[in-house]
Amino acid sequence: MAANIFLDLPGGLKMPALGFGTWQAKNEQEIKDALNTALESGYRHIDTAFVYENEKFIGEVLNQWFASGKLKREDVFITTKLPMQGVHPDRVETFMKKSLENLQLDYVDLYLVHFPVGFKCDESTLRPKLDDKNQMIPESKTDHLGIWKTMEEQVDAGRTKTIGLSNYNISQIETVLKGARIKPANLQVELHVYLQQRQLVDFCHKNGITVVAYSPLASPGYNKFLKQLGREERQLPDILGDAVVAKISKKHSKTPAQIVLRFLIQRGIAPIPKSVTEKRVKENIAVFDFALSDSDIKELLGLDVGEKARVCNFKLLESLETHPDFPMKG
Repeated sequence: MAANIFLDLPGGLKMPALGFGTWQAKNEQEIKDALNTALESGYRHIDTAFVYENEKFIGEVLNQWFASGKLKREDVFITTKLPMQGVHPDRVETFMKKSLENLQLDYVDLYLVHFPVGFKCDESTLRPKLDDKNQMIPESKTDHLGIWKTMEEQVDAGRTKTIGLSNYNISQIETVLKGARIKPANLQVELHVYLQQRQLVDFCHKNGITVVAYSPLASPGYNKFLKQLGREERQLPDILGDAVVAKISKKHSKTPAQIVLRFLIQRGIAPIPKSVTEKRVKENIAVFDFALSDSDIKELLGLDVGEKARVCNFKLLESLETHPDFPMKG
C-alpha cells in the first residue's frame, strides 16, 4: 500500500510521511535495484545527500521513470543535503548546483544543511581538505546565518522548493530562526523508540518545523559500516528484538519494524528507513493499513532511553566532538 499520509510544509508543499532512505551503496546496481523496488512499492519520498555519493545513480533511475511516463517530476518528493565541506556561505550554491546536476533535476523539494559543522574544502575536487594525518580539517566556527542566507537564495533561484536543517540542536535552530527570512521547513535527525528526542520534536512542531527521522530502526547494520572503516564494532540498540515491540507486533500481525515506523508516523514524524533488501523495502511501506492504540503508544513511549541509544554520534570524525558547533552534547 502506498503512503497516504502527508506532512504539510510551507507554500502548500506536501511531504509523504514515510520515505525511502538511501546511503552509500556497495555498488551502483544495488542502489538502483533498491530504488526501483521502492518506487514500484509506492514510495514517493526519496532521501539522499551529496556525501552518500549515490545522487548520480538515483538521478538515472528517476530519469528513466520520468521518461517512461510512469511518474511525473511533481509526483516525487526529493531531499538532498549540503555536505560538511559545503557548510560555508561561499560554497552553498556550488554544491546545490552539483547535486542538481548529479540528480538530473531542475530542482529538489527540500535542501538541508547536513551538519552544523563545516570542513575546509578542496575547491578543485569538492572533497574535504585533509591534514598530514589524513584527517578532515574543520572550519573554526560555523556562520549559521551566513549559510542560511545563501540557502534562502537557492529557494529564490528555484533550485529547491524549500530548505531545512539536519543534526542541529535547539539552540542552533533558534539562531537560524532569529535571522531567517525563510524559516526552516524541516529538521532531520536520528529518531527511534529508544532515542525519542521529545523536547527537540516538540520545539520543532511548535515552530512549524516538520521532523524527519533517520535511522528509525536504530541502524542494525551500522557495525558493518564500522568494520569497513576498520573501526571497533559497538553494541547497538536492538529495537527489533525488544520484548515490548514484539508483543505489539504480534497483536497487530505486523513486523517489529512496521510497529516502530508506525509509532513515529503517529507522532507526526516522517521516518526514512534504509534498506537494499527487496522484502524489507516492501515491508517498510506497509504501515498505512493499521493504527497503534493509545495503550500501544504509551508502552512505546516508555522505551525511550535517551542519548546512550544514539547510533550516529559523528564521533568517528576526530576532534569534532570538541568543536564549538558540535550539536550532540550527550
